[in-house]
Amino acid sequence: MDRVALFDVDGTLVDSNALHVVAWWEALRQGGHHVPTHAVHRAIGLPGGDLLEHLLGPDGDRSRDESLSGAHDALYGTYFERLTAFDGAADLLRTLAGSGWKVVLVTSAKDRELDALRGALDADDAITATATADDVEEGKPAPDPIEHALSLVGGSADRAVFVGDSVWDMKAARRAGVVCVGLLCGGLPREALTEAGAAAVYDDAADLLAHLGTGPLATGHAGSR
Repeated sequence: MDRVALFDVDGTLVDSNALHVVAWWEALRQGGHHVPTHAVHRAIGLPGGDLLEHLLGPDGDRSRDESLSGAHDALYGTYFERLTAFDGAADLLRTLAGSGWKVVLVTSAKDRELDALRGALDADDAITATATADDVEEGKPAPDPIEHALSLVGGSADRAVFVGDSVWDMKAARRAGVVCVGLLCGGLPREALTEAGAAAVYDDAADLLAHLGTGPLATGHAGSR
């Protein structure tokens, strides 16, 4: 069975987290909610509805969720042309694909956002499949997105590694029984990622690429837990 390399996109392969923070912060402000940016930052990686519940509380007024999400989407959309892939991101995906890994993107981004992210990444030739939050009933940190992504390529948890930048990524991977790798380029501290279950942590895609020979994505490593 092929090895599967699963990747989050926002904050992992593309430098977009800060833009999401600004867009959500402004959308919330326009809706009358004053949420500090550090709280918004830690919620990035959750699907929109879950993000709002996390920030506003499960007992808060949810009648304006659609309006808030729409405001975020409109604000974030103004940044699409300025999205930039992290150094080494495309090379990392192509190196893994060339080494026999099936590369699958696992993201909470909506279709329009994903198109912009893939355009910035410019590595479609290395990507086997893409799984979004719209494909499952529950997004990260539930294991559903990981399990769905594996099903798309006929992969198994013991032959897969997941790479992400948020605690939600780490928790989703661990719940799916997949080894997870954390990247610091999303802005969270190393301790947050390791406590959430990261087996290894690197600075960014370029750092992970430089250490492929010794980390969880080394040849023959997947499935050897």
